[in-house]
Amino acid sequence: MSGPGMSGPGMSRRVLITGGGTGIGRAIARAFAAQGDAVTITGRREAPLLETAAGHAMTIRTADATSESDMAALFEAPFDVVIANAGGGHAAKVSDLTLEQWNATLAVNMTSTFLTFREALRGMGSGGRLIAIASTAALQGGANIPAYAAAKHGVLGLVRSIAQDVAPRGITCNAICPGFVDTEMAENAVAGVMKRFDIPHEKALKMVVGGNPMRRLIAPEEVAATALFLASAGASSVNGHALSVSGGEV
Repeated sequence: MSGPGMSGPGMSRRVLITGGGTGIGRAIARAFAAQGDAVTITGRREAPLLETAAGHAMTIRTADATSESDMAALFEAPFDVVIANAGGGHAAKVSDLTLEQWNATLAVNMTSTFLTFREALRGMGSGGRLIAIASTAALQGGANIPAYAAAKHGVLGLVRSIAQDVAPRGITCNAICPGFVDTEMAENAVAGVMKRFDIPHEKALKMVVGGNPMRRLIAPEEVAATALFLASAGASSVNGHALSVSGGEV
């Protein structure tokens, strides 16, 4: 087995992905498994995890990324690469947000990343990689997503702070900031625009991707390729960075 942070033919690392059952997490898990890494995926629901792992050499663990005890239990043995992907959001202007929605959004995005990275660092050695899946919302505001944008800004602040802390240990911590990715979350955004403006799907989709100069959704596999790069030996000096995968949106 290779040292942490290395990859290549015949080399294998222990990789953990939270929220690995669907969307971006699924694409990342399959990309790491395809290059021979020992992948563990987690999520609250077993069925999507089983679907992701089908036909691939993966370990599944049901766990809630916002639970301190669940996260601690995942790290009985250290991982070389840890990707905090669990997240979600609620679209509503600040005047319409309830405190429950606000707290839930911060928990699933920011607190989950904190718990995942804190536990990961208890055993991670030199060459280790921490990667948070943030969002372009970490780099700009959004009138209809104040809780989500605030949470993702918090994730980026956490990433930059951890990066400074772990650099002397030979560990890196970075964030990937995708635009709208072709996942259920994007489809929910399109549905919301359809309802708000009473317009058909095609027109709503054009509005959703309007901020991307490429005028399209980002493929989950494009985010996965970015994660592979940040976990590679070639990215050993990339630390505390917010890497936008958004077609030039930001």
